[in-house]
Amino acid sequence: MPILQVYYPQEALSADRKAALAGQLTEVLLNMEGGARTQGGLAFATVFFTAIPSGDWWVGGRTDAGYVSKPGKFLVRVSVPEGYMSQTHKSEVHAMVNAAFLRVLSEPDAGDTRQGSSILVTIEEVTEGNWGCGGRTLSLASISDAVGLAKSGARFRWVQAYFAAKARQFAAAAYPADTGGLLPQHSDEKGRPA
Repeated sequence: MPILQVYYPQEALSADRKAALAGQLTEVLLNMEGGARTQGGLAFATVFFTAIPSGDWWVGGRTDAGYVSKPGKFLVRVSVPEGYMSQTHKSEVHAMVNAAFLRVLSEPDAGDTRQGSSILVTIEEVTEGNWGCGGRTLSLASISDAVGLAKSGARFRWVQAYFAAKARQFAAAAYPADTGGLLPQHSDEKGRPA
C-alpha cells in the first residue's frame, strides 16, 4: 500500500510530463509491491503531485537553480508499511524513483555526475496498525492479501522475521497492552506481544 507524494516547483512539470511521470512512478509502486499487477495492487498504487510556488522552495538559501542539478528540484515522499522493506529494497526504491524522473525529464548525460542529485527521496514507514481503508485498520498481512503478495515467498518471510524480532523487543520492555505496532499473529487478543 505505498503512496508516492511528489513535490515540485510550480513551473517544472507540464501536464504531459506529469502524466508520463505518474505512469513511471506507478510502475515503481507495482515493482515495490513485488509485481502486484492485480486489482488490489493497482487500487493501492497512489501517486499525487503538489506544486510549490517557486518563491517558496529554497535550496542553499536561494530560490533559483544555483545549487540545483538537472533535471531540477523534486521531493518524493514514499509512504510504506513498517517492516515491509529491507535496507537493500529501500535502496532499490531510491534508485527506481530517481531513474523514473531521469527517463521522463532529462536527456542522459554521462559526463554530469550530479544529474538527479536534486531529486530527494524519503521513505517513511507507517507503523503497523496505522494504515486504514474503508473505515477499518489494515495490517500488513491484509495488505499483502489485497495485492496478492504470496505469504510463502522470501519477501513475506523477511516481514515475519522483522515483526517477530519487534514482538520480542516489546515483550522484553514490558510494553503496555494494546500498544499496537505488531502483526496480529505476533500479539494476543489485547494487542500484547504474544
